[in-house]
Amino acid sequence: MIVRVVYKDNSDHARAVLDFLRDFEHQTGHKLETVDPDTSSGSSFCRTYDIIEYPTMIATDNNGLLLDTWRGLPLPTISEVSYYAQ
Repeated sequence: MIVRVVYKDNSDHARAVLDFLRDFEHQTGHKLETVDPDTSSGSSFCRTYDIIEYPTMIATDNNGLLLDTWRGLPLPTISEVSYYAQ
């Protein structure tokens, strides 16, 4: 399973996302992938999963099947996300 975090680096929510990413890695030992929606690949990813709000966390299986989504703030808890980041 894969968890990706879609967010804009220069935004009001960036600090909360960066803190979450740091804390998540510290507590679980797993790093989450990040997606920049302003890049061509990030824009394509957002269209594929209909992501229009940032930050958004999205969990998929290895084939890209959507398993769970968390949109906006507040961010989910680390325990909610860690199930998918194995």
